[in-house]
Amino acid sequence: MTCADAPHTLTGAYVAHALEDDERAQVEEHLAHCDVCAQEVRELAETVARLGLALATAPRRGLRDDVLRRITTVRQDVPRSGQDAAPRPTPRRSRRFSRWALAACVAVAAAFGGTALWQHQRAQDARDKARQVQEEARERSQELAAVLGAPDARTRSIRFADGAGGTVVVSAGRDRAAFIVTGLPEPPRGKVYQLWFDDDGSMRRAGLVAGGQDAQAMLLDGPVGRATGMGITVEPAGGSARPTTEPLALMDFPTSHSFERPTHP
Repeated sequence: MTCADAPHTLTGAYVAHALEDDERAQVEEHLAHCDVCAQEVRELAETVARLGLALATAPRRGLRDDVLRRITTVRQDVPRSGQDAAPRPTPRRSRRFSRWALAACVAVAAAFGGTALWQHQRAQDARDKARQVQEEARERSQELAAVLGAPDARTRSIRFADGAGGTVVVSAGRDRAAFIVTGLPEPPRGKVYQLWFDDDGSMRRAGLVAGGQDAQAMLLDGPVGRATGMGITVEPAGGSARPTTEPLALMDFPTSHSFERPTHP
């Protein structure tokens, strides 16, 4: 058997699993003796595998426009009537090649559609995340303004050793606190400033603060609760669960005869 025989023309249909059992056995027998056809089968199999990988690969720019433009250049057969309408026998090779071509087209269409769906979902997730971040920032800004302007707000200020200044504002009615800092320098590389609630000697995380700005105000994370004061330390980037350095500053919360914090069990 030589490459001019029928099995050679069926390598594409063989790779696409579009052959009858007897034809498949015939091709496999031929591949055992024909290096050229065996190489062609390997290359076609790699092509099919690459089509599958297209599911996770973004299509090149302009692919959709190219496909739509080429559709207009494909000539369709006009309907036949009378004797011409009678179906003509289709050669076996043509039928097998059509099966392979159809399988390839289906794979490409599935890959293109899957990629488009994946990209749409990623874009939608990004938009949802952006909206969530914006909403959270808006809520924190509103709560910060409410604490700073609360009728029962009390303040206390401190000057750091490096000349920076800080002011804490506490509202018992809202059970929240805010911190205003000025002149805080940039932290060391790979470090960040971290704020803490002082719950009678036990430090509780209250948020991170950037340095290198003239002035900034932030809402401390979580309720004041039983905290009697706050502190600020330098921690590794991302913050720590517990303070790992000596505090740059510690300050008691302001108190007065009219300032009573809510109690929590």
